[in-house]
Amino acid sequence: MLSRAAFSTLRAASAFTTPAARSVHTLPELPYDYGALEPVVSGRIMEIHHSKHHQTYVNNLNKILEDSDAATKAGDTAKVQSLQQGLRFNGGGHLNHTEFWNSLAPTNAAGGGQPSSGSPLAKAIDEAFGSFDNFISQFNTQTAAIQGSGWGWLVYNPRTQKLSITGTANQDRPEDMGPVRPVLGVRSPLLKQTGNTLL
Repeated sequence: MLSRAAFSTLRAASAFTTPAARSVHTLPELPYDYGALEPVVSGRIMEIHHSKHHQTYVNNLNKILEDSDAATKAGDTAKVQSLQQGLRFNGGGHLNHTEFWNSLAPTNAAGGGQPSSGSPLAKAIDEAFGSFDNFISQFNTQTAAIQGSGWGWLVYNPRTQKLSITGTANQDRPEDMGPVRPVLGVRSPLLKQTGNTLL
């Protein structure tokens, strides 16, 4: 149970998330058209996944934030707490998918294949995994068991200055697991649809 002091702190913190201070989340435009990744990913799958699936995360996130604002104004801390799981899931789904779209590119825009030899990313992959082929193999092996709304991630740790592979469940963010920055995220169903191979 929250004390009056804790509730006052909660109400003060909520001032940063009132509708006047927060913009409504929107579905990001893709930097390429739906068919640009064919034949690797079909245009129809891209369209459904972006315009329907990702849009659902955005819609749910906005509704949860609206409900949370109303509950906060009403002093209903139980309601605010009950919304946290949905906020994390839908907020994570929106952020994860946004990063995912931005990590993809058509082959005519430097997409596909491996990083340019000698590039900082190629050097970091070679240092962490021995080679690009080893990275692909390790990524596929380590992310094979990810279920449902989980993601496989290539992450960078600024403290160690190294890359590593991790997985998250339920639209969780890799940053929730420690001081890492996502470099590449692949959603579990995409891993399954492509025969559990990254490329």
